Amino acid sequence: MSTKYIWEKSYTPGIQWDFPLPAAQPIPVVLEQAAEKWPTRIGLDFYDRTFTYTELLSLASKVAKGLQSIGVGPGVHVGLQLLNCPHYLLCFFGVLMAGGRVVNFSPLAAKRELEYQLVDSQVQVMITLGTANLYGQVATLLGKGRLQKIVVCSLTDFVSAETASLLLGPLAANPASLQSEATDVLFATLIDNDGKYTKHPLSNLQDQIAVLQYTGGTTGEPKGAMLTHANFSAVLSIYEHWRGGDPVEENAKGLLVLPLFHIFGLTSSMLGSILVGCQIVLLLRFDADRVLADITRKKITRFGGVPTMFAALVNHPRINEFDLSSLKRCGSGGAPLPVDVLQRFRTITGVTPKEGYGLTETAPLATLQLTTGEPRAGSVGLPAPHTLIEVIDIEDGVTPKAIGEAGEICITGPQVMKGYWNKAEATALALRNGRFHTGDIGFMDADGYITLVDRKKDMILSGGYNVFPRNIEEAIYEYPGVAECTVIGIPDAHRGQSAKAFIALKAGAEPFTYPQLVAFLSDKLAKYEMPTEMEMRASLPKTAVGKLTKKELVAEEMAKRAAR
Repeated sequence: MSTKYIWEKSYTPGIQWDFPLPAAQPIPVVLEQAAEKWPTRIGLDFYDRTFTYTELLSLASKVAKGLQSIGVGPGVHVGLQLLNCPHYLLCFFGVLMAGGRVVNFSPLAAKRELEYQLVDSQVQVMITLGTANLYGQVATLLGKGRLQKIVVCSLTDFVSAETASLLLGPLAANPASLQSEATDVLFATLIDNDGKYTKHPLSNLQDQIAVLQYTGGTTGEPKGAMLTHANFSAVLSIYEHWRGGDPVEENAKGLLVLPLFHIFGLTSSMLGSILVGCQIVLLLRFDADRVLADITRKKITRFGGVPTMFAALVNHPRINEFDLSSLKRCGSGGAPLPVDVLQRFRTITGVTPKEGYGLTETAPLATLQLTTGEPRAGSVGLPAPHTLIEVIDIEDGVTPKAIGEAGEICITGPQVMKGYWNKAEATALALRNGRFHTGDIGFMDADGYITLVDRKKDMILSGGYNVFPRNIEEAIYEYPGVAECTVIGIPDAHRGQSAKAFIALKAGAEPFTYPQLVAFLSDKLAKYEMPTEMEMRASLPKTAVGKLTKKELVAEEMAKRAAR
């Protein structure tokens, strides 16, 4: 069962599914074209410090020349370990303009993870903030692998010391002591030039790596997905086509709170906004109070987030005090959005968040919602143009499943990564049989809509039954007062495995007991799906992008049982 037939259907007037894909272009062309089309339009607003598209291109060009002066050129890997700040955008484009490759690092990574990724990716230059926790970690790794230089950034490069202090808090009061002029380069010094960098034309963009984007390492060591200029170019061309070519309103403003070091924030929010000339209102991190205040004050028209962000907004005790009427488009990704959260957000704002689906390895595009009308509840949409999605048997990895039957989601398309950096076996496994095997479980209905059921690795085998945690989580979210929920598999002497639910309540909500939960779920879940244990928590663990994560809870449970 494949989706080739879907391309022949006319879902949206004027949308051609199998449209001719334009020739691939290097990523910096996106910023160059934006500066040409909208030279005086504000492209970035960082806590009221604004930059026009012309200024952004000029500064990125200076970054490129500065990087070339310290040895960055074709094939050189440059790490970005930055919070959401102007430096990220400027350095991302600057590295690529200089001919280098970007390697994204999470500012929240522990030192062991940072060192592993730095050595594995063969980074020669790291760009980071000059705070004790970020610069301090990187400085101890000089000489590890190929690392020779550190570019040290400061928020005061662009905002006042007072604003920087408010944003960074204790971090601003504890700046790092730089080590030596031989290894450290201040960002202000790096861009002290005329911006006339040496251009390195790229050939065969399908092979030219632009970004090494590391996976979370939930199964084994983290792996660096090799994303090419052609991968990003295809995704942006599909976005542009899907939009239908309609001009974006001149006052379009997108609130960007997703981490830029994550593929969702990088491609969908940052590059997608620049592509259409939308003003990026950039926040250092997600904060529900600030998000609601900025939507009201700055008349934000677009907002993208992960489900935990939407849950935090709808559960905000004062959400009805804010004017959210400027919102026109909202998108959710990274994980399935609970139906209850979607419906409450729609009731409050009048806007239905449209869910898409993609992975690090697909830069991150796989499905899209129709541009008009309400999205199909519970679905992540239709396969994107030029994207073939197949549902394959979980056990043999080869046999296609019938319509409505769950299996592993497999993807073929121009956005699929080149492979994993220096990991031939992992690449061969992920890209076997000419498809990218996602590890996600889902099904396709007769109209081609994809519904995600769960992660293959999260599936619980209980008494011979396949139990999908997401199904249990959706049911628990219906219980009054539940803010967040995560379900994992735990050892069960009788069933092999059973489900355990971890629950965080909304502020002021009345706690409930396990028997009360079971009674509530009795008409919603099969007996083999029913959680055998429940644990209340003040909050649940999340990834750097804000997605609920299970691996910490699984590790806790295994340690607890090992200690018995």
